[in-house]
Amino acid sequence: MQIRPATAADLPQLMEILAGARRFMAEHGNPGQWPASYPGEALMADQIARGVCYVCEADGAIQGTFCLIFGADPTYAVIENGGWPDDASYATIHRLASAGRMPGVGRFCIDWCGQRADTLRADTHADNHVMQHLLQSSGFVRCGIIYTDNGSPRLAYWRGKKSTPL
Repeated sequence: MQIRPATAADLPQLMEILAGARRFMAEHGNPGQWPASYPGEALMADQIARGVCYVCEADGAIQGTFCLIFGADPTYAVIENGGWPDDASYATIHRLASAGRMPGVGRFCIDWCGQRADTLRADTHADNHVMQHLLQSSGFVRCGIIYTDNGSPRLAYWRGKKSTPL
């Protein structure tokens, strides 16, 4: 597997992968995290143009996608029922999705991100047990609850040099 920046030409395939991820989440008890309009084509095109969207390729096809965004994420400024272990600069993993054709894509993407940032943050819906397991088995620890731009709560995760959160 290899990671490369996404291009505008990848957008149709990314939208198919994200639609498949929405179906997968709904089939596995998490119908509310990504409504039909999220993540939309305009958001993904913007993420591609900003250079923060990536694709994971193997066997001549895109097997997954994610965004890795360096710098403070405004939705992480307030955390409830816990706290961040440190104030170190970090990168956030957003919109991680697999095409579902190959095992290990999510772990490969997370490991790739970890090679580029000493501290990572991520969040997911309380009903997204698949992502919670992936994050925890990839060395992330749950730190509390943050709220998205629309006020929806998310479980907040951190992975860094320290081994345990506050």
